[in-house]
Amino acid sequence: MKTNWKGKRVLILGGGRQGQALARWLTRHGARVTVNDRQSSEAMRAAQATLADLPVTWALGGHPIELLDGADVVCLSGGVPLANLIVAEAIKRGIPLTNDTQIFMEIVTSRTIGITGSAGKTTTTTLVGRMAIKEKDGIRRMKAEEKADSNVLPHPSAFVGGNIGDPLLNYVDDMQPDDLAILEISSFQLEQMTISPDIAALLNVTPNHLDRHGTMEAYTAAKARILQFQTDQDTAILGRDDPGAWSLSTEVRGRLYSFGFSPMPASGQGTFVRQGVIYLRTKDGETALLNECDIQLRGDHNRLNVQAACAIACAAGIPVEAIQAGIQDFHGVAHRLELVREWNGARWYNDSIATTPERTIAAIRSFDEPIVLLLGGRDKNLLWEELAALVHERVDHVVLFGEAAEKINAALGAPVLGLPSQYGGKRPYTLAHCSGLKEAVQAAAHTAEPGDVVLLSPGGTSFDEFRDFEERGEVFRTWVSELS
Repeated sequence: MKTNWKGKRVLILGGGRQGQALARWLTRHGARVTVNDRQSSEAMRAAQATLADLPVTWALGGHPIELLDGADVVCLSGGVPLANLIVAEAIKRGIPLTNDTQIFMEIVTSRTIGITGSAGKTTTTTLVGRMAIKEKDGIRRMKAEEKADSNVLPHPSAFVGGNIGDPLLNYVDDMQPDDLAILEISSFQLEQMTISPDIAALLNVTPNHLDRHGTMEAYTAAKARILQFQTDQDTAILGRDDPGAWSLSTEVRGRLYSFGFSPMPASGQGTFVRQGVIYLRTKDGETALLNECDIQLRGDHNRLNVQAACAIACAAGIPVEAIQAGIQDFHGVAHRLELVREWNGARWYNDSIATTPERTIAAIRSFDEPIVLLLGGRDKNLLWEELAALVHERVDHVVLFGEAAEKINAALGAPVLGLPSQYGGKRPYTLAHCSGLKEAVQAAAHTAEPGDVVLLSPGGTSFDEFRDFEERGEVFRTWVSELS
C-alpha cells in the first residue's frame, strides 16, 4: 500500500547516495525530512551541496536519540545496522522502519527484477541490464522505423540500480508500465522489505556479513525475504549448485527457474550447459542461448553469473538476440577481477570486491598462472581455513596487510609474521606482512616475476583503511599504474 508522505516527519539515517535519494524523493512528495549522519559537517559538505535546493534539516556528527522525538518514520541507509542504538530505540518506540528500495517497490508501476546473493550479484545485475537495454534499443529502433513520419519516439526503457549505481528512487516518478526496473538488492536492504520483485533471483547464500547479521541463520533469513512476498504469478531464479540458495526452493510460490553446472532436474526449468553451450529449458522445450567460449569473463563463478543472467533475462521475456548482444564484449565490472596492467611481465588484477574468503577462493580458481596474492583488510568474523588450504595448494606468494593480517596468518599456519616468512619449499614460498595496501603493492612488485598474476583479492572489507571496496580498488589501480 502506498504511503501518503505529505506532512510526514521522516528521519533518514545515513547521508550517502541512498540517503540523498530518499531526501530528494520524500521532500518532493511533501515529507519533512531530517538527514542524520555520524560523519562531520566537513566530511558531508558535498552531500549537503547536492541537497542545498531542498528544505532538508541536517544533523551531523553522531546519532542523538532525541532525533526520534516526533519522527513518524525512520529510513535506513544500507550501512546503518539494526543494532545501532538509535535504530534499536526506534524499534522500541514502535516507529516504522523503511529504506529506499522498499519505498521504490511500493510505488513503482513497471515490472521489477531483484537480484541478490552473497557473491556475483553486481556482475549478474549489470549483465541483465545490458541485455534489457539491448532489447529496448531494438524496440525503439523498430518502432521509430515503423513511425518514420512521427516526431514522437516510443518510450520503453530499462533502469538498472539499487545497491549499485543510482538508487532507482531517483527515477521512479518518470517510469512507465512498459519499463523494466532491474535492482541489485543487499541483505541490509532486504531486512526492512515487505514487497518482493516480480522476478526474484537468489544466486547463492554463503557466509558473509556475519559481523552485521550475527549468525548464518539471520543472514539467510534476510536473503530469503526476496522470495517471501512473491505470488503465484511471479518467478524465482535460484542457483541449484549452491546449497544455501537451493534450500530455499521450498519458499517459491510461483514459477521456478534454476541455473548451474549440475544436471537440470527432469522437470526443471532454467539454464544448463551441454557440450560448451548454454541452453534454456522451459515447458516449451530447449533453446540454445550462446557458446561458453563467447564469455569474456574469467572463472567458473563468472560462468555461473552468465547462466544466472540468461535465466533472469529469459524469465523477463528478453529475446535470445538481445541476451547474446548483452554478453558480447562484456569484460566485467570494475573491481571484479579487473585487469589493471601488465608490468615487468606480470599481470596485475584488481578484485577489491572480494570481501569474504569465499570470494577470494573463486578468484584464485580463475587462474592457472603462478599467483602473488594480496590478502587482508578487516575481518567480518568469517572462517579463513578453507582459503588457507587453497593458498597452500595454489598460491606462490602471499602479501598480508591490514587488521586481518594476524588472523589470516594464524589460519595459514605460519610460525612467525615476518618479511618474508619461508615455508620450507612449500606454497606459499614467501609470506610478507605489510601495514597497509600501498606497502603491500610495493612488496608484491618486488616479489612478482614475468608470467605471474598479482591478485588483489583481499578476503576482508576495506573499512580499516578506506571508505569502501571501490576506493580501495581505485587507489590500488593508481599505485599499480605508478610502478616504474
